[in-house]
Amino acid sequence: MLAYGAISWLLLALAGEKELTSSLTDFIYYLFVTASTVGYGDMSPTTVFGKWVVSLFVIPGGLGLFAMAIGRVASLFLRYWRSGLMGKRSLKVNNHILILGWNEQRTLHLIKMLQHEEKKRRKIVLCVRPEMENPLPGEIEFVRVTSFTDQEGMKRAGIGHASCILIDNPEDDITLSAALFCANKNPDAHLLAYFKDDALSQLLKQHCPNAECIPSVAVEMLAKAAVDPGSSELHHELLSTTEGMTQYSVNYPDNAQKTTIEALFAAFKRDYEATLIAVDVGNGVELNPSLDREVPPGSKLFYISDERVTTFNW
Repeated sequence: MLAYGAISWLLLALAGEKELTSSLTDFIYYLFVTASTVGYGDMSPTTVFGKWVVSLFVIPGGLGLFAMAIGRVASLFLRYWRSGLMGKRSLKVNNHILILGWNEQRTLHLIKMLQHEEKKRRKIVLCVRPEMENPLPGEIEFVRVTSFTDQEGMKRAGIGHASCILIDNPEDDITLSAALFCANKNPDAHLLAYFKDDALSQLLKQHCPNAECIPSVAVEMLAKAAVDPGSSELHHELLSTTEGMTQYSVNYPDNAQKTTIEALFAAFKRDYEATLIAVDVGNGVELNPSLDREVPPGSKLFYISDERVTTFNW
């Protein structure tokens, strides 16, 4: 571009085009207007040699450089877009849900349920190992790594700023190593890991007591449905976030007064059309507790309702 500008000025100066070359501002203005094919016509060559210079060099050279510049800019934008689609960019996210693993339709179904639950409150970041593109561009963030224990790759996924880390891999050994790595890098995040082998989930609990291990319950659900027909439909509805009644949880405020299951059960049903089914006072979940069971502040309550109750009047 510098050579093009210098040669154009020299040829026009030799042609006697003083109006085009006497002022640097006017020359640059004329060159850009001509090279971009805008052609306002307020400035133009007047000599025969000047017209030949413009026809044979200024316009063809400018068109080539202009097209090249547009192509380079478009290529940069395309490369940037492709890098995001392929999960090669670093994300600037905070307080997000990080999903590690790819199980095709199972993972897509998981993301859809999370999107329904979160309602865009928290961003969802999918981090995978296979060579693939973002399955839901525009809806979720996407990062591809070589390993779930890769320092740089996991940093690009914002592992240190995630509020919830959900690990679901076809291989349990990869799930275990990823869970240990995540617990070390972000001990404050809510860590969930899905295991087919219950022994590995117990091993993770020994090293990371705060981790929540999700076991495979397909066999248990099959056996239950065989003994009590219709149980599979009930289990599906309780777990689904888009259909029918679903199980939710809420924390009983620390500044609330001590109460009982009976009082809470009546209030849940009367005010919110919800059914209280379990409580956790710090010693594990108690399903179907007695009505006189005391509920201290800070307990976790589990209930069934059509939609999550966003505001409780304690």
